[in-house]
Amino acid sequence: MPRTPCRPGRRDNVDAVRTAALGLTLLAAYLCTAPASAQPGEGPVLSPDTHIEIAPTPESPATTSTLPTPPPEAPPPRPRKKGLVLESMLGVMGFGGQFRHVAPTGYWMHATLGYEVLNWLMLFGEGELALTDTSESQDASHSQAFPIWGAGGGLRATIHPSDRVAFFFQGDLGALTADVPQGSLAILGFPNAESLNVQFGGRAGIEWYQLDRHLALAAQGGVRDATGFAKQGRADTPLMWDAGAGLRYTF
Repeated sequence: MPRTPCRPGRRDNVDAVRTAALGLTLLAAYLCTAPASAQPGEGPVLSPDTHIEIAPTPESPATTSTLPTPPPEAPPPRPRKKGLVLESMLGVMGFGGQFRHVAPTGYWMHATLGYEVLNWLMLFGEGELALTDTSESQDASHSQAFPIWGAGGGLRATIHPSDRVAFFFQGDLGALTADVPQGSLAILGFPNAESLNVQFGGRAGIEWYQLDRHLALAAQGGVRDATGFAKQGRADTPLMWDAGAGLRYTF
């Protein structure tokens, strides 16, 4: 009897089964031999004696910049400004001699415009105005308020013990008068006070320079001989004193 030939698809099925069986065998062998640390979802197990070495971070390349290199320390302060000086003061003026029995201490305003020809020497001109009255010698119904004004000039020498502080001394010469109706002070014995007369004296002060070297705070005081305020017919030394504080600005 003739042999019946095999169907072509039957051998292919047998080979596929054999291949699948071999793959399952290899997978089972791998799972049995793999360590516990290799199981999915778990990290490596480290013992207390495990040594971990971390490589240093590599240096980043130098950054190119067009800005100048900053100085290693703060720059020194700018030098004090020298030049044209404007100074204004507010304070009080008082009187010595016999005129103190006529007028009380009054408000005083003073302005100076000068030029520093050297760091320590200034040539200046000045003007001043004071406000007082005759209440020391007259009652309230007869007392008269009046201003005293004057102008002059002089030289100032300055000493700088530090960059921020200075002391100065000056001598000045000028003229001073009381602005009153004619005869108002003559009846009290001071006719020369109603016209300009020579005054001379000195003043000392201190200056504190700010971070803006154009600007300084100042305080000063002075004494002068106001010749026109001497009492007529009597031996008298017509001294006046003043004290004030204000601002100095150098252009």
